[in-house]
Amino acid sequence: MRRMSKPVNPDSEARRPAPDARKERWRKHRQARRAEFVDAAIRALGKHGPDVGMDDIAAEAGVTKPVLYRHFTDKADLYLAVGHRGTELLFQRLVPALNTETAPRPRIKQSLTAFFSVIDEFPNVYRFITGRHLPAESDVVHEDKEMIAAALATLLGDYMRAFNMDSGGAEPWAHGIVGLVQNTADWWLDRQSMSREAVVDYLTQIIWAAIDGILRDAGATVDPDAPFELPGEAHLHAVPEPAETERETTRSSGGASA
Repeated sequence: MRRMSKPVNPDSEARRPAPDARKERWRKHRQARRAEFVDAAIRALGKHGPDVGMDDIAAEAGVTKPVLYRHFTDKADLYLAVGHRGTELLFQRLVPALNTETAPRPRIKQSLTAFFSVIDEFPNVYRFITGRHLPAESDVVHEDKEMIAAALATLLGDYMRAFNMDSGGAEPWAHGIVGLVQNTADWWLDRQSMSREAVVDYLTQIIWAAIDGILRDAGATVDPDAPFELPGEAHLHAVPEPAETERETTRSSGGASA
């Protein structure tokens, strides 16, 4: 006897989520959970220092380690996500400070203030990222330095061309400034022999003195506290959210639970 198929209810079919919609909801859920665990890792770093372990992070998140590994391929994957989160914390403050079109010396100072406020608030995150705890195949510190130096080089070059100067030194000077600031930050976090405000003032002084000296050698003088705008001035942009890796995408298709 031929079996009759069950009639389809058009209303129930219309209410049933499309497969793509379910995938999108799962993707957003997974991203949200990963973000929660990265934030827990940031808190665990604050409590336990840069040598924090997966047990510490799981305890801070209120889950077991197997739950962490449902959302991260391995420890390196989680640590890399922490590195990217550290970049976000830095650029959330540094980008607006660098992009403010104000007088040269206040602009230098507010950019340094933004940088030092982050490492002062999250010292162990900074130590973790700069202390070679991240996977060798991804150098977050180098990427951040390159991005900041590139923006500074463009900005310095624009100023130099505005005074009919040779802009060839803009790139090495930009990298020199970035190295100066990072090395000073390492020293300051280790020694803490002066206030954050003092180290920012000293760095502001030396960076402006270098720029002012170069300008004066070329016969140009600039009031450091008067606004000086340039057309088409370079801007540093916020860091885009890191794309999911192929391994994460593959893992998500397995339907791991939260």
